Amino acid sequence: MTKQFSQSAFRLLVTGAVLLSLAFISSSSAAQKRIDLSDLNAWRKPSGEWMAAKAVALDPGNAEKFVITPGKGILVNGPKGKTGDLISEQEFGDIEAHVEFCVPKHSNSGVYLMGRYEIKVYDSYGVEKDKYPGIECGGIYPRWINEKNVEGHSPRVNVSKPPGEWQTFDITFRAPRFDNTGHKTSNAMVIKIVHNGKVIHENVELTGPTRGPMSEEEKATGPIRLQGDHGPVAYRNLRVRKLN
Repeated sequence: MTKQFSQSAFRLLVTGAVLLSLAFISSSSAAQKRIDLSDLNAWRKPSGEWMAAKAVALDPGNAEKFVITPGKGILVNGPKGKTGDLISEQEFGDIEAHVEFCVPKHSNSGVYLMGRYEIKVYDSYGVEKDKYPGIECGGIYPRWINEKNVEGHSPRVNVSKPPGEWQTFDITFRAPRFDNTGHKTSNAMVIKIVHNGKVIHENVELTGPTRGPMSEEEKATGPIRLQGDHGPVAYRNLRVRKLN
């Protein structure tokens, strides 16, 4: 009885140790794939007037501007709120991305996946219907074909917070696919976007780059790009996990 119990206990201990090791390997592997883009060192130079800061708040005298608190932890597009775009050093294909952002009243920015497909950052608080599909916060910005906007995708629901409050995007994205000759075999796709905890897009196929891409030529990988020339914006906790 004692011998059988000892053997069973030993087997349980070994099994437990193996499972713990596998869990550690799995979590370590996942951690290695998470890339933090919250520091200016993760972005290409020159980076214009983008700067690190501790905090931003609405200017009491002008709600269309920020008061910037010096320090570290967030990225802000300069004291004027208008500068060039940030482009990540690393390039990505299929990803999961977490983005936190803050805009003042009437401001405008965007997160370009692969530098080509824009997810709109915009002051849409309280707006029932905006100028065109895709300009809303969380919208997939339209393409520009034959001198007009096409294929813009509005979010299912407007969950924008008031200007000056931090908001979140959680994005799952699939890059376009190409064969050995470079011919595109399938389009890019937004698998899912969650804005402030609400699903606003699922399985949206992108037939080509949205308006204002860094290149009209599609590729298997590309950088993250943060628009900086349309108004004040701040970003923090930018994390990307490669899925391929």
